[in-house]
Amino acid sequence: MSDKTSPFDAIFTETGLDPNEAAQRTMRPDLPKRFWKEASVDERNGVFHVLLDGRSARSPGRNTLASRHLQIAERMALEWNAVGEQLDPSLLPLTKLVNVALDGGTDHREALLDEVRSYAGTDLLCYRAERPQGLVDRQSTVWDPYLDRLKTHHRITMKQAAGVMHVAQDEPMLDAVRALADRRAGDAEAVAALVLATSLTGSAVLALALTEPGMDDGRAKTIWQAAHVDEDWNRAQWGEDAEATALRETRWRDFEAAAFVLSVTRS
Repeated sequence: MSDKTSPFDAIFTETGLDPNEAAQRTMRPDLPKRFWKEASVDERNGVFHVLLDGRSARSPGRNTLASRHLQIAERMALEWNAVGEQLDPSLLPLTKLVNVALDGGTDHREALLDEVRSYAGTDLLCYRAERPQGLVDRQSTVWDPYLDRLKTHHRITMKQAAGVMHVAQDEPMLDAVRALADRRAGDAEAVAALVLATSLTGSAVLALALTEPGMDDGRAKTIWQAAHVDEDWNRAQWGEDAEATALRETRWRDFEAAAFVLSVTRS
């Protein structure tokens, strides 16, 4: 998985979306206590607002927590109602994602789309193991269909390399990835979700696969597993690390929220 650092990591961190920070917060005893009894949704002029005890909830940037998509607003309310005695931000993945859209998704749309293009330049799926053969075969079996679909349906051909040597993708192909991302991310929530999915997987190709027709929870999980071929191979060989597993579970919740947003907002 790519270890690329996005120039927009600050946006995600400030709004509580960074999964590493979220995991660390759950280990600290100073989480705030729940201060509301019930979350609900109220429609106002075609926008669905999340209310806490009848009052509008707000993002870290002081924007009203709301969405133009009823499904998203209802699911955010479910997140808030499911909170226990302490407010654990890792259990509010969809709310955190919508906060990003509210506080920076619109103003930074073009730059966020540039981020997707940048990730495509070093896409996880384009860097293959040289050995062992079992891992080489596993990568090919899982990853090739995503690259093949991109080529067949969108005429985007990505170069591959063995090992860690950088391979420069053709600029027109990267432009085509960005254009596809622009078409598929119709609003601020969608572009925030697409960038989050890209950063979590290290792959613009896998993130864009979430925008294909017919996406459901099963396919989202398959795409998530595709991003962890190397990790799962190593886990099978050397055993499981409890801390790494906990972090992966937190990251999965954020990824699943991104997949949900892209399924609802698909244009």
